Amino acid sequence: MKYGLAEILQLFGSLGLFLFGMKVMSDSLLELAGNKMRRILANMTSNRFKGILSGFFITSVIQSSSATTLMVVSFANASLLTLAESISVIMGANIGTTITAWLITILGFKVSMSAIALPLVGVGFSMNFSKKEQIKKWGVFIIGFAVLFIGLQFLKDAVPNINENPQILEFLSQYTELGIGSVLLFLLIGTLLTIIIQSSSATMALTLIMTAQGWIPFDLAAAMVLGENIGTTITANLAAVVANYHAKRTARAHLIFNLIGVVWVLILFYPFLRLVSWITMELGSDSPYVNAAAIPVAISLFHTVFNITNTLVLVWFVKPIARLVERLVPAKITPEKEIDEPKFLTKSSLKYPETLIAALENESKYLYKNAIFEIVAHAMNVHREDIKGDQKIKKIVKRSTADMKTDVEGLYYGKVKNIYGEIISYATKGQSLLQLSESQNNQILEIKLANRKMVDIIRNTRALGLNVSKYLNSENKYVTKEYNRFRKKITKVLRTIYLFRKEDGDGKEEYLAKLLKLKEEAKLGIHSTNESINTLIRENLVTVDMGSSLVNDNDNVNDTIQNLITVAELLYGKRDTLLEIAS
Repeated sequence: MKYGLAEILQLFGSLGLFLFGMKVMSDSLLELAGNKMRRILANMTSNRFKGILSGFFITSVIQSSSATTLMVVSFANASLLTLAESISVIMGANIGTTITAWLITILGFKVSMSAIALPLVGVGFSMNFSKKEQIKKWGVFIIGFAVLFIGLQFLKDAVPNINENPQILEFLSQYTELGIGSVLLFLLIGTLLTIIIQSSSATMALTLIMTAQGWIPFDLAAAMVLGENIGTTITANLAAVVANYHAKRTARAHLIFNLIGVVWVLILFYPFLRLVSWITMELGSDSPYVNAAAIPVAISLFHTVFNITNTLVLVWFVKPIARLVERLVPAKITPEKEIDEPKFLTKSSLKYPETLIAALENESKYLYKNAIFEIVAHAMNVHREDIKGDQKIKKIVKRSTADMKTDVEGLYYGKVKNIYGEIISYATKGQSLLQLSESQNNQILEIKLANRKMVDIIRNTRALGLNVSKYLNSENKYVTKEYNRFRKKITKVLRTIYLFRKEDGDGKEEYLAKLLKLKEEAKLGIHSTNESINTLIRENLVTVDMGSSLVNDNDNVNDTIQNLITVAELLYGKRDTLLEIAS
């Protein structure tokens, strides 16, 4: 067999050129349509069928199931997609990836692209001189498209001709006549090739070329395609290694979904191949069992029928698959630390505007729910569970007389400062590194504002909390009564915010209206003199020290209420709009 080191290097070079063309084409399409694709992904997953459609559409457009799957993993990592939604999108991506096989089969084997590939490179290159970015990107796409088919042509020429090298058939015959053993062997070869090359499209191209050259029969080529479906899941699983358990679950779901498909097709392998062969002949082609030239079409058809059938069967089992994955990848509970660390902000969240905004939003909500809410409640000497309950505020405040000795400053350094710093850092990096629409930039500005307001709340609460502790059980009943009134006002706001952020239905507007009313009252209160405090001072019912504390804390209370409600509006009042992207 005349096939030495030079020919092997030529084969690898041809494969590299094909992969380079595929990457350039896919990357340019992502740049051209990335925002719209991610918008579809964020908004079309309300049910499993919309998820499948969005996965199919995105993969068909960007011509890379790996890119779609990595996007899904990133979105799951940022909690933009639930596990069930992620599974449905991956199902659609599996169908979408079959378009690539058809492109290779029709344009690579049925049409001679080599004659027009170089002129296409020339057209694409000339478009790069345009001043318009969109035209430049289309130029890069055309170059990638042409290079892909130049690489495919080189690949076809680099694979040794079976007539000139009959030894290949002699070598392969010992592996192609083992019945189901051969099927499993070529399935493994397809899996390993895809893992090594990191592209199911490249492995599919190699498979189609080998069938067209007569190297392997139809059934073993189909086995390789099944292996490619397993191998392509490795990319997402590698990406999920450093991600959170949500992303790991999504990657495992992809693997399990494809494995289940491969298992049932192996059980019905030969009847399924006969069905594909019959469909191929019905479409006007020869039988892939008779004519090797018909195998590329039959393999593309096998790939399509397999993925569509697998999706149609397993779409009804999304929830059981999700439950299985949840058992395999349990939720990871982060241990308590002396200084709290971000839970949602990771390097991967800076990959897309959508993942960054979702991570910033989730981190800010976490900061409010697990730090600000606790600090303000405890500074008012009230337990959080009492605020979440339904007992009247007046009774809660009246019976909460034991001083909780809340160290507001210590809690700020342990639970707020580090996370606040990271939120501002990530928000600022995102604004400088990512291509943000005006709407997305405004969303980040709102999140930064909400966090600054939370820090203002802590600053106000620090002074207020000290005086609450000081006068909680004072011998002067007048000062105690005034501070209990302050406590009631803030506790009422905290409870209304809790109910507002918990509500998802029609009641949300009702709670928002209550909050806006409380905010307006606080705004008026900060600019007017409190008559009850003035009376106490005028009639010498409180000391000078007590009087100055009451006047200052009256403003602190109203300012804190306004800031608390502003934070609630920014973080919980625009839940749907945080995912909107300007067209």
